[in-house]
Amino acid sequence: MKFLIQVVKNASVSVDGSVIGSIDRGFLVFCGVCDADTEELADKMIRKAVNLRIFEDENGKTNLSIGEINGSMLVVSQFTLYADCRKGNRPSFIKAGDPEHANRLYEYILSELKNTYNIRTESGSFGADMQVSLVNDGPFTVMLDSDELFG
Repeated sequence: MKFLIQVVKNASVSVDGSVIGSIDRGFLVFCGVCDADTEELADKMIRKAVNLRIFEDENGKTNLSIGEINGSMLVVSQFTLYADCRKGNRPSFIKAGDPEHANRLYEYILSELKNTYNIRTESGSFGADMQVSLVNDGPFTVMLDSDELFG
């Protein structure tokens, strides 16, 4: 599982010209799922993301988590995080999860953020052609890769 996390001042996602999710200060999270991913692994990734201390405190130090700033998350599914560009010029996506499996875990992640962690959470539309707008704050972007973190 991969989470590409961007600290944002605001972000939104649109489908067919209509905004379907938007947040102010918080995280824009692009979420990629592979077939080996489980709810247990998703729990670890969520916990890691929610507890990242990457927001500035009153002294300008990155000491605060998203909950401590009362931030929001916009979570967008993105199978292209599993692009394999090692051969040729056309990426391969064979490591990306089966859509049914990936969507189930994506929905699980959204539910956990809202219900377990009480994070205001907005989402994209799984499998849709989406347009994402954001104002990156910093910029501050981190990649959480479950293979590297928990592998």
